[in-house]
Amino acid sequence: MIPDLINGQEYIFRIRAENRFGFGPLAETEQPTKATDPIRTCNRRDVDTTSYRVEDLTEGDEYEFRVMAHNEAGQSRPSSTVGPILLQDQTCAPSIDLKEFMEAEQRSDISIVAKVRGCPFPTLTWYKAPAHHPEQRAEVSYDEHINKVVSDDSCTLLIQQGNRADTGLYTLIASNSVGKASAEMRLNFESIGSERITLSWLPPKDDGGSRITNYVIWRRVASRSTWVIVTNEPKERVWTVENLMAGHEYIFRIMAQNKFGVGEPLDSEPEVARDLYAPPGQVEKPKVSGVTLDAMTVSWEEPEEDGGTPITGYWLERKETTGKRWTRVTRDPIRPMGMGESFTVSGLIEGSQYLFRVCALNAAGPGPYSALTDPIFARDPISPPSPPTPKISDWTKSSVDLHWIPPLKDGGSKIIGYWVESKEEGTEAWVKAKETEIRGTRLVIAGLKTGGKYKFRVTAFNAAGNGEPGEVPEVLEVNDRTIAPEVDLDASVKERMVVHAGGVIRIIAYVSGQPAPEVTWTRDGAALPLEAVVETTGISSSLVIKPCTRKHLGVYTLTAKNAGGEKTKNITVEVLDVPGPVGIPFSAENLSSESCKLSWFFPENDGGSPISNYIVEKREAERKAWTAVSFTASRQNAVAQGLTTGKSYFFRVAAENAIGLGPFMCTAAEILIKEPMSVPDRPEELEVTKVTKDLISVTWKAPKFDGGSEIIMYMLEARMIGKDKFSRLTKDALMERKFTFDGLREGDTFEFRVIAVNEVGPSKPSFGTKPITCKDELEPPTIELDFRDAIVIRVGESCLLQGRYSGKPSPSILWYREDEELKADKHVMFKNTLTTMSLGLMKAERRHSGRYMVVVENSTGSRKGVCNITVVGTYRC
Repeated sequence: MIPDLINGQEYIFRIRAENRFGFGPLAETEQPTKATDPIRTCNRRDVDTTSYRVEDLTEGDEYEFRVMAHNEAGQSRPSSTVGPILLQDQTCAPSIDLKEFMEAEQRSDISIVAKVRGCPFPTLTWYKAPAHHPEQRAEVSYDEHINKVVSDDSCTLLIQQGNRADTGLYTLIASNSVGKASAEMRLNFESIGSERITLSWLPPKDDGGSRITNYVIWRRVASRSTWVIVTNEPKERVWTVENLMAGHEYIFRIMAQNKFGVGEPLDSEPEVARDLYAPPGQVEKPKVSGVTLDAMTVSWEEPEEDGGTPITGYWLERKETTGKRWTRVTRDPIRPMGMGESFTVSGLIEGSQYLFRVCALNAAGPGPYSALTDPIFARDPISPPSPPTPKISDWTKSSVDLHWIPPLKDGGSKIIGYWVESKEEGTEAWVKAKETEIRGTRLVIAGLKTGGKYKFRVTAFNAAGNGEPGEVPEVLEVNDRTIAPEVDLDASVKERMVVHAGGVIRIIAYVSGQPAPEVTWTRDGAALPLEAVVETTGISSSLVIKPCTRKHLGVYTLTAKNAGGEKTKNITVEVLDVPGPVGIPFSAENLSSESCKLSWFFPENDGGSPISNYIVEKREAERKAWTAVSFTASRQNAVAQGLTTGKSYFFRVAAENAIGLGPFMCTAAEILIKEPMSVPDRPEELEVTKVTKDLISVTWKAPKFDGGSEIIMYMLEARMIGKDKFSRLTKDALMERKFTFDGLREGDTFEFRVIAVNEVGPSKPSFGTKPITCKDELEPPTIELDFRDAIVIRVGESCLLQGRYSGKPSPSILWYREDEELKADKHVMFKNTLTTMSLGLMKAERRHSGRYMVVVENSTGSRKGVCNITVVGTYRC
């Protein structure tokens, strides 16, 4: 490693060897070498500080670091490296540094700061227990009063406006993966006293060349070293320090302040806080006036005893009668006015009932609280209510049915009752209908003269008295009246009702009229169903059918009739039910060896709700359990898949609507699952194999598909050219796929076709032959070989090449080996007939290996057959 090279600069190096006799010749590098720095740059931007956090390192690797400085002139040399440093998490057990004791006054804010160390940083939990019962420790709950703040190296417990309840033993527990630590601190909140001490002092001899602006006062308990600021407000040289604890000895410190700062302190001698005066006497029971919905004015007189020092203020407190806690209505004491005290309390809750109490304050503190005021509701001042609005709803020849609307304004007080009065025309006096007040808003006034003319009025009253009366504007002549019928449906009844089958049809109508109307019910203009029950009272008529079915749907009509007229009300009742069975026929058709097609018709009765689905199920004929084929069939057909060939099945289907599932409809007979049968495909490759002057021979191949049933016969048909129809050539069942049609006349011309027949029926006819004329014809040679293209035999073994041939005129047969015609000898033998040919190779030798070919030839052409024979034997040296 060569140090102090510049990264990126190219260098040429020389080197020479040295031994005890001296240096050898110099050797120089052939090409310049660029200096590269193995240490990469960590920061992408310039670092202005002298620290940097390196990230994206790999755990477990070792690293070295160095630093270079930059200025306008360039880059410095790198510092010495630090390292190697093994990159791994550092761990250490937690530790806590916490004071053992703290003391503070009530209503002061305090921070308990604990220094915490640990790697990884520990989990921190504060606990609190009574000072004398540490075993009652419980975890601190956090809210606006107590909160926890955690930083990188500390945990602070903040207590705002502390009180005596916060006094106790506080424990902080820190834990991480390495271990656990705890620390305790006793915290004491002292009660704020009611004693005070008045301080006075002389100005400083030297004001520092600037006017004294104010003074700063501090205090501490003589037995403690902690100073607490009292105020920095005094501009005069006298100040009363309040809220001191009786019997405690205090030292005070005063410093003068000008615009340049605070001067040197002056400490007082220790002084004991003691009570110089007595608290004031009790205030008499306050009075409440000026009550509104959200405010009241409370008044009281100064107490007879001031405790030897002037009254400095009052605490006024309130409480709802339903509450338990008293609340001061002001943050600071209410200043005395000297001529009878009063204060308007606002922000009250309308309708709530309040109590108030007052105590006086002097230099010695608060006196006893007054007696409680009477309970007072927060509401506007009350007055008599406004007039009601009366109305005559009915009458007879001796009575009137009067009802009224309560007053719009109750005067700020609950309506206690009403007075109802009547006055006959021609008289001056109003007569009460009832000697006692009426609590409701309706009254039947009886005992009136038939034919008399009357006026009526209603007066409401509350705690403030009677209000103005409200009169019925018209004069009523008391006689029987005729009122046309009125029919009103109950709130539970709609003019169109939808009821589920099995439920209850209940129609309730209120009928009125004078005289009482005659009520009749009909359905669709005819009589009611036998199941319908009608119940009639003086004010209503009800029709009930339970349980209901689809046959109970229709339009139900209520007719009310009297001398004043007739009124009808129509109610359309729709009864919904599950669908009926699907329409028949429900058929099943065997599609394949594992599926079946099911078809059915739409149910005659959809239950009053659209059919949304069909459920299809199956069961094997020898079993009783049904299983689902499909839960979602939206049409009137489905295909059952996954069936077993050879098994018989029953199928059933049910329609479904919004109400539910209807009854199942089952197939009438079991369905055997098998390969479905049909007529065969048409026969194939119908060919004419022989033609002479008096016969024609044909052959054909079986259909590609037999229709799922075995072919039982073929029907061969022929048509002479010039005729329209094909005729069957034989009445017998033709099973062989060949036939010779003989006894023909030379020169006749025919077309042929063949039909396959199975159990289902005949297939389509095959494609017909071309027209064939009866005459002797030349036939080109044909050849059928019974040997393979290649044969391997051992030396001394024999083999036979044979086959069949045909042709007109009869073809010649020649055998060749490697294109050289073979002759019969002791190894080669020929045997030919009119239809067969053969070559025998006897006791073969190695020289007999080669390509053997047979040629069948006549005047119309030739055909060839080839076989490669390999004779193998043992190799000998």
